[in-house]
Amino acid sequence: MKLRDIAHARSGDKGNISNISVIALDETDYPFLAEHLTAQSVAAHFQGIVTGTVTRYELPTLGALNFVLTGALGGGVTRSLALDAHGKALSSALLDLELPNRNRQNNNQYGGERP
Repeated sequence: MKLRDIAHARSGDKGNISNISVIALDETDYPFLAEHLTAQSVAAHFQGIVTGTVTRYELPTLGALNFVLTGALGGGVTRSLALDAHGKALSSALLDLELPNRNRQNNNQYGGERP
């Protein structure tokens, strides 16, 4: 199951730091996200892109996790030779992260079966 199946993301950047918030589409999915979406799994997903640390902050009241990625933008937006070095592209890339499958039979907000 892809992260995008149960969450959406917002991001921003400042200098060479990217900030990505991952928000559960359904509040009941937050505990699953908190268990499986770790700083280590995000760092592994961005191996070769993020050269610094990945720090995770939990926001359970919002059903969200916030990740701060240092060394994520090739020296910063104005210094990088990458075509799209902005942190906004990283949130889309993070949503492609593979999570363990679950066996849940309830429906999601889009009318389909939950992964």
